[in-house]
Amino acid sequence: MEKRVALEKRGLPDDQITELILDNCRSTNIEGLTDSFTALEVLSLINVGLTSLKNFPKLPALRKLELSDNRISNGVSHLAGSPKLTHLNLSGNRIKDFDELKPLKELENLEVLDLFNNEVTATENYRDKIFELIPSLKYLDGFDREDTEAPSDEEDEANGGGDDDDEAACFSINGIDIDLDELERFEARLRQKRAVVEEAVNGLESRLGQLELRLDAEAEEQEDKSEAHAADGRDDLDELYEEIQRKNESESAVARSEYPPSLGALLVAFLSLLAFLNQICFVQRNQQLMENVELDDSSDYDEEDDNDI
Repeated sequence: MEKRVALEKRGLPDDQITELILDNCRSTNIEGLTDSFTALEVLSLINVGLTSLKNFPKLPALRKLELSDNRISNGVSHLAGSPKLTHLNLSGNRIKDFDELKPLKELENLEVLDLFNNEVTATENYRDKIFELIPSLKYLDGFDREDTEAPSDEEDEANGGGDDDDEAACFSINGIDIDLDELERFEARLRQKRAVVEEAVNGLESRLGQLELRLDAEAEEQEDKSEAHAADGRDDLDELYEEIQRKNESESAVARSEYPPSLGALLVAFLSLLAFLNQICFVQRNQQLMENVELDDSSDYDEEDDNDI
Protein backbone atom coordinates (compact mmCIF):
# COMPACT_ATOMS: atom_id res chain seq x y z
CA MET A 1 0.00 0.00 0.00
CA GLU A 2 2.85 2.42 0.75
CA LYS A 3 4.15 2.16 -2.84
CA ARG A 4 0.66 2.75 -4.21
CA VAL A 5 0.23 5.83 -2.01
CA ALA A 6 3.56 7.23 -3.23
CA LEU A 7 2.53 6.58 -6.83
CA GLU A 8 -0.87 8.25 -6.47
CA LYS A 9 0.69 11.34 -4.87
CA ARG A 10 2.52 12.11 -8.15
CA GLY A 11 5.21 14.05 -6.36
CA LEU A 12 2.86 16.39 -4.48
CA PRO A 13 3.30 17.11 -0.76
CA ASP A 14 0.96 15.21 1.56
CA ASP A 15 -0.87 18.34 2.66
CA GLN A 16 -1.83 19.15 -0.96
CA ILE A 17 -3.43 15.79 -1.79
CA THR A 18 -7.23 16.02 -1.97
CA GLU A 19 -8.03 12.59 -3.42
CA LEU A 20 -6.44 9.13 -3.20
CA ILE A 21 -7.72 6.10 -5.12
CA LEU A 22 -6.04 2.97 -3.71
CA ASP A 23 -8.45 0.30 -4.95
CA ASN A 24 -7.15 -3.29 -5.35
CA CYS A 25 -3.70 -2.53 -3.93
CA ARG A 26 -3.94 -5.53 -1.54
CA SER A 27 -3.05 -5.01 2.11
CA THR A 28 -4.54 -6.28 5.36
CA ASN A 29 -3.59 -3.14 7.31
CA ILE A 30 -3.58 0.62 6.77
CA GLU A 31 -0.05 1.51 5.61
CA GLY A 32 1.42 4.65 4.08
CA LEU A 33 -1.46 6.87 5.20
CA THR A 34 -0.60 9.35 7.96
CA ASP A 35 -2.03 12.40 9.68
CA SER A 36 -0.05 14.59 7.26
CA PHE A 37 -2.82 14.25 4.61
CA THR A 38 -4.67 17.20 6.10
CA ALA A 39 -6.36 18.23 2.83
CA LEU A 40 -7.57 14.77 1.79
CA GLU A 41 -11.30 14.82 0.98
CA VAL A 42 -11.85 11.57 -0.96
CA LEU A 43 -10.27 8.21 -0.06
CA SER A 44 -11.09 4.95 -1.81
CA LEU A 45 -9.87 1.57 -0.49
CA ILE A 46 -12.15 -0.82 -2.40
CA ASN A 47 -11.17 -4.53 -2.52
CA VAL A 48 -7.87 -4.04 -0.71
CA GLY A 49 -8.21 -6.93 1.75
CA LEU A 50 -8.39 -4.87 4.95
CA THR A 51 -9.34 -6.80 8.08
CA SER A 52 -9.48 -3.82 10.43
CA LEU A 53 -9.37 -0.03 10.46
CA LYS A 54 -6.58 0.05 13.03
CA ASN A 55 -3.96 2.76 12.30
CA PHE A 56 -6.49 4.74 10.27
CA PRO A 57 -5.10 8.32 10.33
CA LYS A 58 -6.81 11.50 11.44
CA LEU A 59 -8.11 13.13 8.25
CA PRO A 60 -9.91 16.33 9.28
CA ALA A 61 -10.99 17.24 5.72
CA LEU A 62 -12.20 13.77 4.66
CA ARG A 63 -15.76 13.78 3.25
CA LYS A 64 -16.06 10.52 1.32
CA LEU A 65 -14.62 7.13 2.33
CA GLU A 66 -15.01 3.97 0.22
CA LEU A 67 -14.25 0.73 2.11
CA SER A 68 -16.42 -1.79 0.25
CA ASP A 69 -15.44 -5.40 -0.53
CA ASN A 70 -12.92 -5.85 2.27
CA ARG A 71 -12.88 -8.13 5.33
CA ILE A 72 -13.50 -5.51 8.00
CA SER A 73 -15.32 -6.78 11.09
CA ASN A 74 -14.53 -4.05 13.62
CA GLY A 75 -12.57 -0.88 14.30
CA VAL A 76 -14.95 1.77 12.95
CA SER A 77 -14.12 3.80 16.06
CA HIS A 78 -10.86 4.78 14.31
CA LEU A 79 -12.93 6.97 11.95
CA ALA A 80 -13.59 9.48 14.74
CA GLY A 81 -10.63 11.54 13.48
CA SER A 82 -12.62 12.45 10.35
CA PRO A 83 -15.47 14.61 11.72
CA LYS A 84 -16.44 16.02 8.29
CA LEU A 85 -17.20 12.57 6.85
CA THR A 86 -20.53 12.63 4.97
CA HIS A 87 -20.33 9.45 2.88
CA LEU A 88 -19.21 6.06 4.20
CA ASN A 89 -19.39 2.82 2.22
CA LEU A 90 -18.81 -0.35 4.27
CA SER A 91 -20.74 -2.73 2.02
CA GLY A 92 -19.38 -6.21 1.35
CA ASN A 93 -17.51 -6.58 4.66
CA ARG A 94 -17.83 -8.89 7.70
CA ILE A 95 -19.58 -6.71 10.28
CA LYS A 96 -21.86 -8.95 12.35
CA ASP A 97 -22.76 -7.13 15.56
CA PHE A 98 -24.73 -3.91 15.78
CA ASP A 99 -22.50 -2.81 18.67
CA GLU A 100 -19.57 -2.54 16.24
CA LEU A 101 -21.44 0.30 14.51
CA LYS A 102 -22.18 2.38 17.61
CA PRO A 103 -18.99 4.51 17.26
CA LEU A 104 -20.52 5.92 14.06
CA LYS A 105 -22.80 8.10 16.17
CA GLU A 106 -19.76 10.34 16.75
CA LEU A 107 -19.79 11.28 13.05
CA GLU A 108 -22.24 14.16 13.30
CA ASN A 109 -22.07 15.02 9.57
CA LEU A 110 -22.59 11.50 8.19
CA GLU A 111 -25.43 11.55 5.64
CA VAL A 112 -24.91 8.48 3.43
CA LEU A 113 -24.06 5.01 4.79
CA ASP A 114 -23.88 1.72 2.89
CA LEU A 115 -23.81 -1.54 4.86
CA PHE A 116 -25.44 -4.06 2.53
CA ASN A 117 -23.79 -7.48 2.17
CA ASN A 118 -22.86 -7.47 5.88
CA GLU A 119 -24.37 -9.93 8.35
CA VAL A 120 -25.45 -7.06 10.58
CA THR A 121 -28.16 -6.16 8.05
CA ALA A 122 -30.03 -9.31 9.13
CA THR A 123 -30.49 -7.86 12.61
CA GLU A 124 -34.12 -7.21 13.62
CA ASN A 125 -35.18 -3.61 12.96
CA TYR A 126 -31.75 -2.99 11.50
CA ARG A 127 -32.72 0.13 9.54
CA ASP A 128 -34.63 1.77 12.37
CA LYS A 129 -31.73 1.20 14.74
CA ILE A 130 -29.20 2.74 12.35
CA PHE A 131 -31.32 5.84 11.69
CA GLU A 132 -31.85 6.20 15.42
CA LEU A 133 -28.13 5.77 16.10
CA ILE A 134 -27.07 8.40 13.54
CA PRO A 135 -29.52 11.35 13.57
CA SER A 136 -27.75 13.12 10.69
CA LEU A 137 -28.12 10.09 8.38
CA LYS A 138 -30.26 10.66 5.26
CA TYR A 139 -29.71 7.49 3.23
CA LEU A 140 -28.94 3.94 4.33
CA ASP A 141 -28.08 1.39 1.65
CA GLY A 142 -29.45 3.75 -1.03
CA PHE A 143 -32.83 4.53 0.64
CA ASP A 144 -34.08 7.09 3.15
CA ARG A 145 -36.24 6.50 6.24
CA GLU A 146 -39.38 6.15 4.09
CA ASP A 147 -37.63 3.68 1.74
CA THR A 148 -37.41 6.32 -0.96
CA GLU A 149 -34.48 5.70 -3.24
CA ALA A 150 -31.78 8.32 -3.20
CA PRO A 151 -31.54 10.51 -6.32
CA SER A 152 -28.62 9.86 -8.63
CA ASP A 153 -26.81 13.05 -7.66
CA GLU A 154 -27.24 12.62 -3.91
CA GLU A 155 -23.75 11.23 -3.41
CA ASP A 156 -22.28 14.20 -5.26
CA GLU A 157 -24.17 16.59 -2.97
CA ALA A 158 -22.99 14.69 0.10
CA ASN A 159 -19.42 14.79 -1.15
CA GLY A 160 -19.46 18.48 -2.12
CA GLY A 161 -21.57 19.66 0.81
CA GLY A 162 -23.17 22.40 -1.35
CA ASP A 163 -20.15 24.65 -0.91
CA ASP A 164 -20.31 27.30 -3.64
CA ASP A 165 -16.64 28.12 -3.25
CA ASP A 166 -15.65 24.49 -3.82
CA GLU A 167 -17.91 24.26 -6.86
CA ALA A 168 -16.48 27.46 -8.30
CA ALA A 169 -12.96 26.15 -7.80
CA CYS A 170 -13.65 22.90 -9.67
CA PHE A 171 -14.94 22.19 -13.17
CA SER A 172 -14.75 19.45 -15.76
CA ILE A 173 -13.49 19.44 -19.36
CA ASN A 174 -14.21 16.36 -21.49
CA GLY A 175 -14.76 14.31 -18.37
CA ILE A 176 -11.51 15.47 -16.74
CA ASP A 177 -11.94 17.18 -13.36
CA ILE A 178 -9.99 20.41 -13.06
CA ASP A 179 -9.20 21.91 -9.65
CA LEU A 180 -8.28 25.58 -10.01
CA ASP A 181 -6.50 25.67 -6.67
CA GLU A 182 -4.41 22.66 -7.61
CA LEU A 183 -3.76 24.17 -11.03
CA GLU A 184 -2.48 27.37 -9.42
CA ARG A 185 -0.20 25.39 -7.13
CA PHE A 186 1.11 23.46 -10.11
CA GLU A 187 1.82 26.68 -12.01
CA ALA A 188 3.64 28.11 -8.98
CA ARG A 189 5.83 25.01 -8.74
CA LEU A 190 6.45 25.17 -12.47
CA ARG A 191 7.56 28.81 -12.26
CA GLN A 192 9.83 28.00 -9.36
CA LYS A 193 11.47 25.11 -11.20
CA ARG A 194 11.82 27.23 -14.33
CA ALA A 195 13.60 29.94 -12.33
CA VAL A 196 15.98 27.36 -10.89
CA VAL A 197 16.72 25.97 -14.35
CA GLU A 198 17.31 29.45 -15.80
CA GLU A 199 19.67 30.30 -12.95
CA ALA A 200 21.61 27.09 -13.52
CA VAL A 201 21.83 27.74 -17.27
CA ASN A 202 23.06 31.31 -16.71
CA GLY A 203 25.70 30.09 -14.29
CA LEU A 204 26.82 27.44 -16.76
CA GLU A 205 27.08 29.97 -19.58
CA SER A 206 29.16 32.26 -17.36
CA ARG A 207 31.56 29.47 -16.47
CA LEU A 208 31.84 28.42 -20.10
CA GLY A 209 32.68 32.02 -21.06
CA GLN A 210 35.42 32.20 -18.43
CA LEU A 211 36.82 28.87 -19.59
CA GLU A 212 36.84 30.03 -23.20
CA LEU A 213 38.75 33.22 -22.27
CA ARG A 214 41.28 31.20 -20.32
CA LEU A 215 41.82 28.79 -23.21
CA ASP A 216 42.28 31.71 -25.62
CA ALA A 217 44.88 33.28 -23.30
CA GLU A 218 46.77 30.00 -22.99
CA ALA A 219 46.69 29.52 -26.76
CA GLU A 220 48.09 33.02 -27.32
CA GLU A 221 50.83 32.43 -24.75
CA GLN A 222 51.78 29.15 -26.39
CA GLU A 223 51.83 30.81 -29.78
CA ASP A 224 54.14 33.56 -28.48
CA LYS A 225 56.51 30.96 -27.07
CA SER A 226 56.56 29.09 -30.37
CA GLU A 227 57.37 32.28 -32.26
CA ALA A 228 60.19 33.11 -29.80
CA HIS A 229 61.66 29.65 -30.19
CA ALA A 230 61.50 29.92 -33.95
CA ALA A 231 63.38 33.25 -33.79
CA ASP A 232 66.13 31.66 -31.63
CA GLY A 233 66.44 28.72 -33.99
CA ARG A 234 65.55 26.28 -31.25
CA ASP A 235 62.50 24.13 -30.72
CA ASP A 236 60.89 22.56 -27.70
CA LEU A 237 63.08 19.45 -27.89
CA ASP A 238 66.24 21.55 -27.61
CA GLU A 239 64.90 23.28 -24.53
CA LEU A 240 63.85 19.98 -23.02
CA TYR A 241 67.32 18.47 -23.64
CA GLU A 242 69.03 21.47 -22.06
CA GLU A 243 66.73 21.32 -19.08
CA ILE A 244 67.52 17.62 -18.57
CA GLN A 245 71.27 18.34 -18.80
CA ARG A 246 70.99 21.09 -16.20
CA LYS A 247 68.99 18.83 -13.93
CA ASN A 248 71.55 16.02 -14.18
CA GLU A 249 74.43 18.39 -13.41
CA SER A 250 72.57 19.79 -10.44
CA GLU A 251 71.86 16.30 -9.08
CA SER A 252 75.54 15.31 -9.50
CA ALA A 253 76.71 18.39 -7.63
CA VAL A 254 74.27 17.72 -4.82
CA ALA A 255 75.41 14.11 -4.61
CA ARG A 256 79.06 15.13 -4.38
CA SER A 257 78.32 17.66 -1.67
CA GLU A 258 76.17 15.28 0.34
CA TYR A 259 78.51 12.27 0.13
CA PRO A 260 82.24 13.33 0.76
CA PRO A 261 85.03 10.69 0.38
CA SER A 262 85.16 8.33 3.34
CA LEU A 263 88.30 7.30 5.30
CA GLY A 264 88.24 3.87 3.75
CA ALA A 265 88.27 5.32 0.26
CA LEU A 266 91.23 7.54 1.14
CA LEU A 267 93.13 4.55 2.57
CA VAL A 268 92.56 2.49 -0.54
CA ALA A 269 93.74 5.34 -2.71
CA PHE A 270 96.89 5.74 -0.54
CA LEU A 271 97.72 2.03 -0.72
CA SER A 272 97.21 2.05 -4.47
CA LEU A 273 99.67 4.94 -4.74
CA LEU A 274 102.26 3.08 -2.61
CA ALA A 275 101.90 -0.01 -4.73
CA PHE A 276 102.41 2.04 -7.86
CA LEU A 277 105.56 3.70 -6.45
CA ASN A 278 106.89 0.36 -5.22
CA GLN A 279 106.42 -1.11 -8.66
CA ILE A 280 108.38 1.75 -10.22
CA CYS A 281 111.23 1.34 -7.71
CA PHE A 282 111.28 -2.44 -8.22
CA VAL A 283 111.64 -2.06 -11.97
CA GLN A 284 114.53 0.38 -11.62
CA ARG A 285 116.33 -1.87 -9.10
CA ASN A 286 115.86 -4.86 -11.33
CA GLN A 287 117.41 -3.02 -14.25
CA GLN A 288 120.48 -2.09 -12.13
CA LEU A 289 120.96 -5.69 -11.04
CA MET A 290 120.77 -6.86 -14.62
CA GLU A 291 123.39 -4.32 -15.64
CA ASN A 292 125.69 -5.42 -12.80
CA VAL A 293 125.34 -9.07 -13.78
CA GLU A 294 126.20 -8.30 -17.38
CA LEU A 295 129.32 -6.37 -16.28
CA ASP A 296 130.45 -9.27 -14.10
CA ASP A 297 130.02 -11.73 -16.93
CA SER A 298 131.99 -9.51 -19.27
CA SER A 299 134.88 -9.24 -16.79
CA ASP A 300 135.08 -13.01 -16.33
CA TYR A 301 135.11 -13.53 -20.05
CA ASP A 302 138.05 -11.13 -20.50
CA GLU A 303 140.06 -12.86 -17.77
CA GLU A 304 139.57 -16.23 -19.44
CA ASP A 305 140.84 -14.83 -22.73
CA ASP A 306 143.95 -13.45 -21.06
CA ASN A 307 144.72 -16.78 -19.49
CA ASP A 308 144.45 -18.50 -22.80
CA ILE A 309 146.95 -16.15 -24.32
